[in-house]
Amino acid sequence: MRLLLAGLAIFSAFATLSQAAEKPNILFIFADDWGRYASIYHRNSQPGSPLSALNEFAKTPVFDEVASKGVLFRNAHVNAPSCTPCRSSLLSGQYFWRTGRGAILSGAQWDPSIPSYPLLLRDSGYSIGQTYKVWSPGTPVDAPFGGKRYAYESAGGRFNNFSVHVTKLAAQGRPVEESKQEIYAEVRANFHSFLTERDPSKPFHYWFGPTNTHRKWQRGSGKALWGIDPEAMKGKLPPFLPDEPEVREDLADYLGEVAALDVSIGVILDELKKSGQYDNTLIVISGDHGAPGFPNGKCNLYTFGTGVSLAIAGPGVKGGRVVDDFVNLVDLAPTFLEAAEVAIPAVVTGKSLWGILKSEKSGQVDPTRTWTVTGRERHVDRARKDFLPYPQRAIHSGNYLYIINFKPDRDPLGDYSILNDKEHLPSSDQVREETYAVLPDVDASPTKAWMVANHDTEFGKPFFDAAFGKRPREELYDLSKDPYETKNVAQDPAYAELRSELEAKLLAELKRTGDPRLENDGAYFENPPLSGPAR
Repeated sequence: MRLLLAGLAIFSAFATLSQAAEKPNILFIFADDWGRYASIYHRNSQPGSPLSALNEFAKTPVFDEVASKGVLFRNAHVNAPSCTPCRSSLLSGQYFWRTGRGAILSGAQWDPSIPSYPLLLRDSGYSIGQTYKVWSPGTPVDAPFGGKRYAYESAGGRFNNFSVHVTKLAAQGRPVEESKQEIYAEVRANFHSFLTERDPSKPFHYWFGPTNTHRKWQRGSGKALWGIDPEAMKGKLPPFLPDEPEVREDLADYLGEVAALDVSIGVILDELKKSGQYDNTLIVISGDHGAPGFPNGKCNLYTFGTGVSLAIAGPGVKGGRVVDDFVNLVDLAPTFLEAAEVAIPAVVTGKSLWGILKSEKSGQVDPTRTWTVTGRERHVDRARKDFLPYPQRAIHSGNYLYIINFKPDRDPLGDYSILNDKEHLPSSDQVREETYAVLPDVDASPTKAWMVANHDTEFGKPFFDAAFGKRPREELYDLSKDPYETKNVAQDPAYAELRSELEAKLLAELKRTGDPRLENDGAYFENPPLSGPAR
């Protein structure tokens, strides 16, 4: 009997050690054009945050639960507020300017010599799979994830135009909730097919990349499908957004898509629990930049454009914490690799988040993470004359945001000289529906249509000029006094010393990481193939 008990004890200890040594699965949910918009950020907002007002109307109970059980990051930023360069940075663990033609959107090409974390995980013994968007637009599509070889999308992709498809089904007489469930069933089936087809002897990495929060969505769907009343937003919009009915409805519709995203996260997590893999899965949820089609959002280095949601939970994570460290999504690749016990390539510039995740502290955990760097080169190729980029770099540092616009003579979001040609001015319908109709670095939207239609009115001109007009070489915002980043104090003598310090810190980081923008007046980015018409 004693021998039996001893044997059982040894077996139990061995099983415990074996379980502890088991590598975690990694579930990464990465939504297109989803910034820092979730209801938990309203309850845990920093005073005066330019994002907190909208989060009052966000409906994200699933994300909130994951964040509450894990770690919620209040100062997470993307490296570039444009789909392809952001994803190039995230997948490689390097700043976007180190990824060759992956540093731009129009004309992007992936350099296969750049290590990407999904393929490193695969080569280390992980089963990998993805659904919907990973790396695009660019050639080859999803190259850093092995192309479409690991895609699980056969059940359908209607979720990526969620409000449009639900509205169509409802128009056919289908109940709204039944229509929603039909769309969610595709999300579940795609993930289920990966779970059943993967090698069960291996840990897995699954990337869920929905694009429903990218344009276009059904006008009025925020209220019709989710009960988000645009009129309740009146008087609560950030001051860089015109507080007009069209804009409020546009925001409500966007937040409706965020609500749909949240339900889809719940579907994924439910399927994960049914598989028995939930307890050994690292769950990471984020988005690739701020909201599309709005001033200061996507394609801008303001917090409204680069600030994103980020929650991490799972094995090894000390949960129940809200963290203020400045982190960048470039840090996710080394975080994933460390979790999988895979060597981090020397070229990686991101820093693993495991020091934060294993800590028991809240607030500022790592005293060195008090700033992060963002930037941008080219989004739409035809936005400016001669297909040139609009180069910017910024440092987000505590209560300050400092931006360098390297070519201030250029139009930041597209050439708007066409607006002086009344005869050929695009109609509001065109601007609402066609991104390339005018100012193409801002997605087509009702908000953009309102801005263009009112670009020369007494009320509308200040909003238009602030969003689309030329910008000085340097911008500096004191968020303690100006949380919405509307008053540039770069030339204020009272900020001269601070401005100089932030400039030096930013340029030192760019130099340390080999940013070609600092060499030969940025010739690397100013000439083909990184400028010129996309090929």
